[in-house]
Amino acid sequence: MRPTLNRSFFKGMWNLTRTYWHSEEKWRARSLLTAIVLLNLAVVYMLVLLNKWNNRFYNSLQDYDIDRFWSLVGEFSLLAAVYIIIAVYAMYLQQMLEINWRRWLTGRYLRTWLHNQTYYRLQLLDNSSDNPDQRISEDLNLFTTLTLDLSVGLLRTTVTLASFAVILWNLSGELVLPLGGHQVAIPGYLVWVSFIYAVLGTWLTVKIGRPLIALNYHQQRYEADFRFSLIRLRENSESIAFYGGERQEEINFSKRFKKVFDNFWTIMLRRKKLTWFTSGYSQIAIIFPILVVAPRYFGGQLALGGLMQTVTAFDKVREGFSFFISSYTSLAEWQAVVNRLLGFDANVAQVNAQAGNEGVKIVDTADSELQVSGLDVALPNGVRLLKQLELRLAAGDSLLITGQSGCGKSTLMRTMAGIWPFGQGTIRRPAGQSMLFLPQKPYLPQGTLRDALLYPYGGGLISDSRIKEIMAICRLSEFTGKLDMADNWSHILSLGEQQRIAFARVMLQQPQWLFLDEATSALDESTERWLYRQLKEQLATTAIISIGHRNTLTGYHKMKLSLDGDGKWSLLQL
Repeated sequence: MRPTLNRSFFKGMWNLTRTYWHSEEKWRARSLLTAIVLLNLAVVYMLVLLNKWNNRFYNSLQDYDIDRFWSLVGEFSLLAAVYIIIAVYAMYLQQMLEINWRRWLTGRYLRTWLHNQTYYRLQLLDNSSDNPDQRISEDLNLFTTLTLDLSVGLLRTTVTLASFAVILWNLSGELVLPLGGHQVAIPGYLVWVSFIYAVLGTWLTVKIGRPLIALNYHQQRYEADFRFSLIRLRENSESIAFYGGERQEEINFSKRFKKVFDNFWTIMLRRKKLTWFTSGYSQIAIIFPILVVAPRYFGGQLALGGLMQTVTAFDKVREGFSFFISSYTSLAEWQAVVNRLLGFDANVAQVNAQAGNEGVKIVDTADSELQVSGLDVALPNGVRLLKQLELRLAAGDSLLITGQSGCGKSTLMRTMAGIWPFGQGTIRRPAGQSMLFLPQKPYLPQGTLRDALLYPYGGGLISDSRIKEIMAICRLSEFTGKLDMADNWSHILSLGEQQRIAFARVMLQQPQWLFLDEATSALDESTERWLYRQLKEQLATTAIISIGHRNTLTGYHKMKLSLDGDGKWSLLQL
């Protein structure tokens, strides 16, 4: 897809921009923006004063007036000092606004991404939202920086253009051209010359640089894909080492980086063409105004000071008319960033809309039972794994779900958790009662071992003695002295130890409904038997729903739900 500028782009860009300026921080943001605008107007005013100073200074040089020369040097020192102060605070306040805006947008995007398991649903329902982590971390940073840089730059350029166009118009005088036996007077001709010069340069810049928009768009995607593949190697280093998959990983990395390399090479060639033109354009601009004004100077119509003032004013007007040329690379990058953010927003909105129209309805009721009625569970391609399931579980019940691999056991659990959108039916869950789901490979967050044990609710009022007691029950006594040690525990602990950590998490948090998806697959039967026995003692009123292949699990449950993978099921009392 090639990003384009159209009505929908500008509408989306406006919606993306306006949210912050109408948020709870709007008055602070608007105050900062007002201060930035005023400071930039002051910068332009200082430039006008310096332009007038140029006239008097160079005239003093031409007149060999040393007293006036030193007086003007002192005046310049004062003007320069004021200009520096204004410029520094204009930059400082703009950076303050940038980081505040980015902080607010980052919080908003994180909440949107995490709400209602959108991060998970994006993977299930959408393949076009590449690297949402990059959208949130990098693109939001670029968006706020480039938007303010370009907006403030455009404001300053417009005011500078208006101010110096008036000065240049007054300095230009009239250009008289013979035309068909008549003489045509062109007032303010230098303004028209600078305008034509800039328009020609802008047209050529657009013609040469237009492909950069799409190239920058794709470069960000390829860079993110390559970085993500490197992160996956680090996260799965042990498995890859066991397989000896280094050569295949290197091949995969090379393929991804080739896209980065080839696209960047194309960007280099295009920027080379653009730089040839813009560099030539800028160099010609140094001598061009002198050549244009030289006839008036040598004709005695301008003093040296007037010449230098005119050249400076011409250059400022040319810069104003050439804003698009000097900012084209930034504009191309900004458009690519906005397109990626708008694409991410559209995909999130689509996922949330689909989530609102899901066939499986999760209903919180005042009833104390978990009820499943008329439940069909399907794959994204529509193939049904389970048809018309009817199930009723009460506090203290225990259910074992069995079946061959691929028959839909884990998918049924995802459906009960409310994160699997494909299917039909109703699941009524008791309102206000806590539920905890344990996958086969537990998730251990970054941080201390205590953080891992108490995830996701945090410490609360659980004492160290209670934590150590539960760790001992779960045969984790050797780690009790490392509770506050921060490390990469998911790499340090074996899968069996991680599963025991998950069981300790259950006993510490005391959920009223516990779902175990092959949560003891890495444990020996003796440890499995011990942990299930402890669950019965520590969580006597908790309903336990387990998925497993081992026959040894049968003795720990009151009911057994068997799935055949073709949609049929059977429920037995044990």
